[in-house]
Amino acid sequence: MIILSSDDVLNLLKISDAIEVVSAAMVEVSNGHATMPLRSIMPLGDGNFMGMMPGAMREPNCFGIKLVSLFPENPKSGFSSHQGAVILFEAKYGAAIAMMNADLLTAIRTAAASGVATRLLAREDSSKLTIIGTGEQAQHHLDAMIAVRPITDVVIAGRNLEKAQRFVESAQQKYSEIFFSATTDFEASVQSADIICTVTATDDPILFGAWVKPGTHLNVVGSSIPSKREIDSELLIRSRLFVDYRTSTLAQAGEVIIAMEKGEIDADHIVAEIGEVISASTPGRLSSDEITLYRSLGVVAQDLATASFIVEQAKVQGIGTKVSL
Repeated sequence: MIILSSDDVLNLLKISDAIEVVSAAMVEVSNGHATMPLRSIMPLGDGNFMGMMPGAMREPNCFGIKLVSLFPENPKSGFSSHQGAVILFEAKYGAAIAMMNADLLTAIRTAAASGVATRLLAREDSSKLTIIGTGEQAQHHLDAMIAVRPITDVVIAGRNLEKAQRFVESAQQKYSEIFFSATTDFEASVQSADIICTVTATDDPILFGAWVKPGTHLNVVGSSIPSKREIDSELLIRSRLFVDYRTSTLAQAGEVIIAMEKGEIDADHIVAEIGEVISASTPGRLSSDEITLYRSLGVVAQDLATASFIVEQAKVQGIGTKVSL
């Protein structure tokens, strides 16, 4: 078995590679070539949870499980909100072949999934980006959006202005050719945005339909807990909705569940899984003025495919610690 640390994952997984790996995985999901029981969530008290996500894939041919704790207050102490491990098994003999840090893998593959959706659904000339949220997901989403669209202007919006400004200062050093600004005014932050990413753990909507201009693409990443939602029903109704996996969306996406319970939409409001758009069985954006929305929950197929890629790269580069079980 190979043991891979967070630093190993960072060295082995570039966002450009992750976007391609996740894209291929989502086609497998929509073709029915992945087994993915709904994630089990165990409350731990004080707003903390443990999630368990088992799954199996045909290509790459593997199975495994992600075990992750969600501690939303961790960033205040300098820790990632997601802590855990991915354990990967090979399909021939059923042996465990790798274990790796899950928090960075999760952050990168989630941003990569938004990158896949943005590449398919955002207008090709989209240059103005707003990210609502200032944590780890915001950092990786910035990289993913820049990888797929010609971004020239970025607004970072957060409840804490000092934190948003620190984010901007760091991002400006990395992307000196892009203009960055920070704000606590969520409404003003999205007025001219071509792409909006919401990457918060909020319980109640922080983005509203009345604020978003026609032609915008949104990646709503948020939480996988049904009681939480980042956007209001008006924005959901105004948008052409794409998801990673219908089954999990209908069971765990708070925005969709609450709107359905109120009779504001039905299951047919979901246009397609993103894998169906990649394979061209369903069209993506139909016009320059429609609002497209990708509601991302994250599925274990993304973790397994990404973990498999990392293991292959580790073998080539001789990275990781080998142990015998």
